[in-house]
Amino acid sequence: MSDPGKSSASASSAATTTATPAPGSDTYKGWLFKWTNYLKGYQRRWFVLSNGLLSYYRTQAEMAHTCRGTINLATAHIDTEDACNIVLSSGGRTYHLKASTEVERQKWVTALELAKAKAIRMMNDQSDDSGEEEPTSRSDRSELQGALKTLASKLDDLCTCNELIAKHGAALQRSLSELEALRVPLEGSEKIKAVNERATLFRITSNAMINACRDFLELAESHSRRWQRVLQHEREQRTHLEETIEQLAKQHNSLERAWREAPTHSTNTPDTPTTHTGVSERPRKEEASDEDEDTEYFDAMEDSPAFITVTAADPSQHRRSQSNQSGASGGQPSDWNLEDHSSPSYNDLSGREVQPRRKRRTRIPDKPNYSLNLWSIMKNCIGKELSKIPMPVNFNEPLSMLQRLTEDLEYSELLDKAARCENSLEQMCLVAAFSVSSYSTTVHRTAKPFNPLLGETYELDRLEEFGYRSLCEQVSHHPPAAAHHVMSQRGWTLWQEITIASKFRGKYLSIMPLGAIHLQFHASGNHYVWRKVTSTVHNIIVGKLWIDQSGDIDIVNHRTKETCQLKFSPYSYFSREVPRKVTGVVADSEGQAHYILSGTWDERMESAKIVQSSRGSSGAEGKQKTVYQTLSPRLLWKKYPLPENAENMYYFSSLALTLNEEEVSVSLTDSRLRPDQRLMEEGRWDEANTEKQRLEEKQRAVRRRREADASNAVDEGREYEGYQPLWFHQRMDPLTGETSFVYKGGYWEAKERRDWSMCPDIF
Repeated sequence: MSDPGKSSASASSAATTTATPAPGSDTYKGWLFKWTNYLKGYQRRWFVLSNGLLSYYRTQAEMAHTCRGTINLATAHIDTEDACNIVLSSGGRTYHLKASTEVERQKWVTALELAKAKAIRMMNDQSDDSGEEEPTSRSDRSELQGALKTLASKLDDLCTCNELIAKHGAALQRSLSELEALRVPLEGSEKIKAVNERATLFRITSNAMINACRDFLELAESHSRRWQRVLQHEREQRTHLEETIEQLAKQHNSLERAWREAPTHSTNTPDTPTTHTGVSERPRKEEASDEDEDTEYFDAMEDSPAFITVTAADPSQHRRSQSNQSGASGGQPSDWNLEDHSSPSYNDLSGREVQPRRKRRTRIPDKPNYSLNLWSIMKNCIGKELSKIPMPVNFNEPLSMLQRLTEDLEYSELLDKAARCENSLEQMCLVAAFSVSSYSTTVHRTAKPFNPLLGETYELDRLEEFGYRSLCEQVSHHPPAAAHHVMSQRGWTLWQEITIASKFRGKYLSIMPLGAIHLQFHASGNHYVWRKVTSTVHNIIVGKLWIDQSGDIDIVNHRTKETCQLKFSPYSYFSREVPRKVTGVVADSEGQAHYILSGTWDERMESAKIVQSSRGSSGAEGKQKTVYQTLSPRLLWKKYPLPENAENMYYFSSLALTLNEEEVSVSLTDSRLRPDQRLMEEGRWDEANTEKQRLEEKQRAVRRRREADASNAVDEGREYEGYQPLWFHQRMDPLTGETSFVYKGGYWEAKERRDWSMCPDIF
């Protein structure tokens, strides 16, 4: 095995490295060889040194869109191993670089050292800016003036040197002329003439250098004045922003005090402002007032609505009557989903309490504390194709992607309630809450699920407990795609085909689920379609892994043309917003907003009915905002607490703990029967790694046989059908216009017959 510093010298001659400084800037560019790994050795990369940062790209064309890596020279250590090597290290990151020649290496080292010194100065200057505004401003001004004085003094020194050079150069030329006048051999005369010409060129060059220095000083003076103006403008903007934030904080505190001190005099229903005589004439005045104590105000931004609650507590929110369960009105209690679990309120479940339920498991073996040996993984990579390198189960959790997809049903009671709604806009609110709830289990789940084998299935039969049956099947391997179908006896059907696309961007991994989710309610025929947002796993290389969700979800009811726009705000260290925030607006077919949704994707969602909207003041970008006046918010969904000891059980939810529980009469291709996944759950990770490698190799062998059959069919002129899923078939979706896999039936009938003879042998 070769060392980075002792790799073959052929890499040096494979291409030339040309480092060129960009004119008028501190940027330095050129080709260098970078050590990649023990398989590929040194690879030619395009490096760019700018603003104290060294970045590299595979080609010059990549500079426009993809940076492969960056190292900050302010904290970097620069070392030279031999004549052509450079080693840069900063924190846990190290670059082994090789130049084609020693001269090129020295040019790069000089540029790096200069850039590092400048970066350190800039960092120190930035740290000095954290003091008071005026003293900092004066010190900056004096520092700039001092720098200009230094430059001027250096320029004087250069002028003195130039005069001396000119004086000595003239004397040298006189001496050479005198020598030339003497009678010397022709060859000596020619040499004296050449020396004279070089002395003249030297004097011309020194004069050009002095002129360039003078130009530089003038340019520095003009730029310093512009920098001072820009810096002053930024300080003014910062002061204005701080004053605005302080005013907002004071307003927020006063509103909170007003809310706490407000009397709980209102007893109106949450649907409409009341005109009951029990509160005399006050309601009529409030309807015409802009300071109604029974309303909320939503200040809708361009992307996500922001709102401030100023409503008094309504005691009627916490009372529930049996006559209020149809869902036709907006007066649902704020904690409806908690109460639904405490009493059998569904009409179609009136007799389920008398039937004994199966007791599901509530724990799995604790996760072993195995350390991940990256060196052992690297040794397994030597001499193998990258596609054949098995990733250890250390990165996984003992569930497959099909089971993770089934976890979307954890809050299926939201759809049960939505099925009973007679108002389609209220139904849309519950559907939106369901779409958000599917992300609640991901907040601590940083491990990846097992990639399903082609033809692998997973069933979840909760007919007796929750009224639904779910089936997933892996319908494609390249690209990986899974089809999912859920049929509920409580009035709804859900189906989806999800293809996972991922992009590794250095520090984080973006996971983009592609494909539409369909939900149809049997009684009303309302058909909802939406797509998932992007999931991002941060700190892939260094640090603690954490997950964020970002993007927009547009839910459309294709029967009524009503819409809901949800925005998942990405986490920002500098934002004062609530982390993992979700906001949304539910609108009718005309685009008129009726409900405001707000909450977080890991905790809860609320809805508030809009009673009035008006155009407000212009925002920071000059766009006019919409001000929504709403009723009190109602809780749509709240996350269940995690089971006890969840941190030692992969942070599984109560449903996730039961997903891999052994079941009788399941298909031979069910994920529960996958041996490597079962071994990992039992804590036998070494055996699980061996079994995982066997299954993947078996799948590759089947794929090679399939490819050979297809090739033979082409040679013989026969039509080759290719792989076809067992329980799903492709159909054109009339709503989206896309071709997707939908359930064709037969699975549950086969289970009743206990006939799985048609299933392939994949385990």
